[in-house]
Amino acid sequence: MGAQTEEGYSLGSALHMSTLEQALEGRYGLPLCLNPETKLKRMNFGPEMYSPQESLVYSYRKSLNGFAAWITGKEQKKLVGMRGVVSVFPSKKHQPQTSRSWDFLGFPTKVERVPEVESNIIIGVIDFGIWPESLSFSASGIGPPPSKWKGTCQNFTCNNKIIGAKFYNADGNFTGEEKSPRDTNGHGTHTASILAGREVEDISFLGIAKGTVRGAVPSARIAVYKVCFQQECLDHDILAGFDDAIADGVDIISISLSLFIQPLTFSEDSIAIGAFHAMQKGILVSACAGNYGPRLKTLRNDAPWILTAGASTIDRQIISKGLGVNGFVTTSTLTPLIYGGNATISTVDDSSRCVLGSLDKKLVEGKIVICGELSDARGPLEAGAQGTIMVTNITQDDAGSYPLSATVISNIPDLLRIALYLSTTSNPTAIIHQGEAAYDSNAPSVASFSSGGPSTITPLILKPDIIAPGIDILAAWSPKGSISAISGDRRSVAYNIISGTSMACPHVTGAAAYVKTNHPAWSPAALKSALMTTASPTKNVDPSQREFSYGAGQINPVKAVDPGLVYDTSENDYVEMLCNINYSVDALKAITGRNVTCGQVEGDESLLNYPSMISYVNTKQPFHKYFPRKVTNVGSASSTYKAIISEQPQLNITVTPSILTFKSMNEQQNFAVNITGGVFETNAVVSASLTWSDGVHSVRSPIVVLVEVQRNFH
Repeated sequence: MGAQTEEGYSLGSALHMSTLEQALEGRYGLPLCLNPETKLKRMNFGPEMYSPQESLVYSYRKSLNGFAAWITGKEQKKLVGMRGVVSVFPSKKHQPQTSRSWDFLGFPTKVERVPEVESNIIIGVIDFGIWPESLSFSASGIGPPPSKWKGTCQNFTCNNKIIGAKFYNADGNFTGEEKSPRDTNGHGTHTASILAGREVEDISFLGIAKGTVRGAVPSARIAVYKVCFQQECLDHDILAGFDDAIADGVDIISISLSLFIQPLTFSEDSIAIGAFHAMQKGILVSACAGNYGPRLKTLRNDAPWILTAGASTIDRQIISKGLGVNGFVTTSTLTPLIYGGNATISTVDDSSRCVLGSLDKKLVEGKIVICGELSDARGPLEAGAQGTIMVTNITQDDAGSYPLSATVISNIPDLLRIALYLSTTSNPTAIIHQGEAAYDSNAPSVASFSSGGPSTITPLILKPDIIAPGIDILAAWSPKGSISAISGDRRSVAYNIISGTSMACPHVTGAAAYVKTNHPAWSPAALKSALMTTASPTKNVDPSQREFSYGAGQINPVKAVDPGLVYDTSENDYVEMLCNINYSVDALKAITGRNVTCGQVEGDESLLNYPSMISYVNTKQPFHKYFPRKVTNVGSASSTYKAIISEQPQLNITVTPSILTFKSMNEQQNFAVNITGGVFETNAVVSASLTWSDGVHSVRSPIVVLVEVQRNFH
């Protein structure tokens, strides 16, 4: 339970304890959450009262302003009504969501770098920790940490690559894990190596996808904040990680975690709050869009001050004749094949889908089982099967790892051939081949699982911002981490292939860090703008989703170093936006950590100086939309840009002025985009773009109109 207090950062835990003491006065009964020692005492000795000291979990005093504590629902209501407390919300759970990917992005090993600046960049990774012995985190040839670094290493031996490491586990559940930032899951090690891992040659996953792995900024430093234990990443731990990372002196924060349930407001979203405080200190926060796609309005981490990353494919797929990261060696002999529906000990419906406990071990053991549903393959594994072929009519683009030899078939002609073979063969047999890399000519396309916009909180700001590789990414792994996340799978690897927007996020973070090495003084918004306006639009996408699935497009790190113009945004701009969408004084204080008085409300979030423009219109009436914008010259000191509007017959788009002339670096100029349109017949996503061009730079901003019969947003 987190509470944001009215007093400033300088006040310490005594103030927080005083607030708690008032709230807990006369307390009896079992609280919502307890640390292990207190829980044991309560269980053994009954409903005795315990002190505020036992209840306090964290006191955020460095960069944030508040505390976390174990309290009851009654005490929550009491806290809400107390003077000086502006926000109280329950701590929620978050979920974790490259030998080829950087080359695919046109970002080669020998890309031009600024080594002395790159080695001073510190990237904070809020995740599952890190495996320091990985070759990807070798400190060979790297000098001591930058003098600006203020962090420490907690129960952990750091080096000149991993210069900081802390862990947060207020619940105290360390079952199977040591009390340290060491990664026993694999997820944190994977993300950290994607963004800043050293170059390591001759790496593969059990012989698959052999090549050289590397991060975007291999000389940059890594600071680790382990906020996830036992597959749980809780709000109060995440906020503590943000609090330390900001105070320690990181330059960029990467967080590949997202809520399972969409938050209703930024003032109850720990990542949004932590990211706002980071932005106040000039720290860009990159976060994943979530793995809840492909439907619209499934987006996570959608605060405008966050760089939100969706996932895309690369031109390499991992296949095993079907789709699958099958690390098991191909058998030399044919194996008997059986359909799960013919080996039932429960119902045919269950066994045909290979539901756990539904298969007859006597009939399945040693065979390959065909299952009519995509699953984690525990059913065939526990029934003693040698392998499984999972068939599904749902299109798959990411190859999963399974605890036994497995492949996934979703191609309709292949499904029909399998059905025909089973129905016409008395003793069917099969071989499941070990996985191998195959060329994907359709890349980049948006990953099927990648969450789509619009944002449910600020729908008039296009999200996700951008997409980056998130399919079948080879990167470092904890040897204690499960390959398939299934108990009984005891294989151990140093490098693993996994998919998710969790993998896209560190690609975006790494790209932003690379741009920052060339422009250390750029603001978080300028870094975001550079990546967005130089991104490549994606063609292979559902026309009903378009920019709501890929934002500005696929990142181009090299091009982003020289964007020409940037759309810069200040803290006050974000505050004004929150005022425009009617955030209360208390909600504003919960996010910003300071008192805010809103002036006259003049519009909605579309007025924010964002590198994209979006509008919602009703199908039954003509419309007009106005977007004021401001760009800063970061290209040539003397330059003239002309506005170019892409062809879109359904929209009339004008830009005033249509020519911008700059005479100096960092000069700013204003312009306005006006969009008008007639009556649309059906629901649709209508896309266009504005590109400012000086003949050298192309500064592209998406323009999107969502046509709906009935608008479901504010």
